[in-house]
Parts: sequence; C-alpha cells; structure tokens
Amino acid sequence: MQHKIPNTFGFDVKARHLVEFYHEEELPELLSQFPAEEQEHRLWIVGQGSNLLFLKDYEGIILHSNIRGIELLQTSSLTSADVRVGSGVVWDDFVAWTVENGLYGAENLSAIPGEVGAAAVQNIGAYGVEVKDFILEVHGWDIMNQCFRTFRAEDCGYGYRESIFKNPPLHNRFVVTSVTFRLSRVPVFRLDYGNLRSHICGNSAAVNITASAVREAVISIRHQKLPNPETLGNAGSFFKNPVIPQSQFEALQLSWPDIPHYAAGTGLVKVPAAWLIEQCGWKGRSFDGAGVYDKQPLVIVNHGDATPEAIVRLAGAIIASVRERFGITISPEVNYIE
Repeated sequence: MQHKIPNTFGFDVKARHLVEFYHEEELPELLSQFPAEEQEHRLWIVGQGSNLLFLKDYEGIILHSNIRGIELLQTSSLTSADVRVGSGVVWDDFVAWTVENGLYGAENLSAIPGEVGAAAVQNIGAYGVEVKDFILEVHGWDIMNQCFRTFRAEDCGYGYRESIFKNPPLHNRFVVTSVTFRLSRVPVFRLDYGNLRSHICGNSAAVNITASAVREAVISIRHQKLPNPETLGNAGSFFKNPVIPQSQFEALQLSWPDIPHYAAGTGLVKVPAAWLIEQCGWKGRSFDGAGVYDKQPLVIVNHGDATPEAIVRLAGAIIASVRERFGITISPEVNYIE
C-alpha cells in the first residue's frame, strides 16, 4: 500500500492502486491492465474524497479524474448557454467561472467541496437548488459494457442526493468524464431557503441582487457554519435530511410546534437533520477524537486523533438517539468503504 487516498477527514489511508487519467481516451487502456474481477469488485471512483469514509487501507483500485477543461458550447440561444465541464474540475472553481462569465443557476451551490464528476453522481444541493436542476447530460465510460455512454438528465434517476450512478448496476461501474450543464443567461435567483435572502438584503427590499452577491452570501454562511477540512477533518454534511410522511410530521408537531420543515412533494415533508440532532443534545459533544461540530450539528469532525471506527460509532449513536426520540431514522450521506 503506497498510494494515499484523497479524503477530507484527514485519515492516512492508502490504496493498492491509484489510477489517474487526464483524457477520457486513456481510460480503456488504463483499466485493461487490471483483471475484470478486480475492476468489478475492488474499484472505487473518487473525486476529492469529500463524501467518503475509508475504514481501512483499500485493497483495490482507486480511480480519479484529472480532466479539467471548461468549454462553452456553440449555441444560438439568447437565454441559455451549454457548458461542458471535465469531471476533475473542482466544483467551486466551476461555480466561480459561471459567475464571472454571466451565467446563472449554480451560484447557490458555491463552496460545496468536491469535483464536478462527483457532483453529478451525488446530486449535490444547497439553498433550494440541486445540481440536477441545470445538468443537461452526463458523459463517461461504462466499465461493464466497455463503451462510452451519454445519459441525459431525465435518464439519471435524480432524486434527493440520489442518482442511478450511486446504485447497481452503474455504481462504481460508470466513470464520469464530463458533464454538460445548461445555464441561464438571464438572472433567476432562488433566495427563499434558510436565511439567504436576509443575508443578502438585510432589511432592505431595494438591494440590487447579482449572482456575485448570492455567491458571496452563500460562501459567508457556509464558512460560518462549516469547518475547513484543511484545518479540521470532516466530510461536510454527514447525514441526509429525512423525508417523512405528512401524517408523521403532523404528529410530531403536536409535541414540537416549532419543528422546521420544507415541502418535499405530495404528502411528504423534509425535516432538517441538524435540528433533530441538536434537539438530542449532540451539538459540540466529542468522543475518542470524533465530535459533532459546535456550529453545525450536521457535521461530524475529526479533532486530529480520531479513527474511522470512532466516526462510525459516533454516527451510530446519533442515529439511535434521533430514532428513539423522534421515531425518524436519519441516514449517512457519507459512504463507508472497507
């Protein structure tokens, strides 16, 4: 084991093989050096490792894209623009590029860690926007069928932190090489999630809202709530926000009238996991070097001396206490890998 696996928890975990590629044409030959069985059972596709928890060194192949280009495609539309982006582009660098080039739609997703390929797989989201909202196509290499494929957004099975790329038969069998986005040339802002609008406008309704202002506000809010992985190991939001039936939510409201919530489709309600965790008293608590961040209970951190097992134990204890108190099962957004 000699290849360090990128991960934002800061754990010193290594892989038997680390395969990096800079052009999609390289993939077939690079992967052909490994037995088909190893490709099928012992291969993980990673970006910056911001959504992964390796429990130990990995006896297999870690595959990472270094495709970095951003290409504005030719279009005659006056209201939208299509942009093809390499899967290895840092996500926030791409968001900055859209703002600098007068394109709208991605600004709410500023400062989310990771790379473009992982964003399309995970369907990242924040402040009322998900990346699926402006994905047009996802391009990549199908390891199983040994061919390049393109999926249109409507064929990607997108849901809340969900896509077909996270489940069999495509999970770790489809290598995203680039993503085509359709962005607006016309300002359209989503500001009614959380405190985003008040952060930008304050008490004034006459503020001139720009994509740059939205991006700066999102970055400011995130930096206030979320620790920098370079100084405090973490994977960002550790848990998904649970979606529950309306009837269950109404029953909970009888005991907790102020429970925050968001509509999540017909008969469904999304409840912030951070609120549930805080109500159970976990905010700021720490065990064996693993802790719940004192500014955002959705984040589990490595205080420097935690082990992956300590992170798992803490997450399990949080899940159990939320289930016991509220009857809601929260699920990790982070993948556990052995």
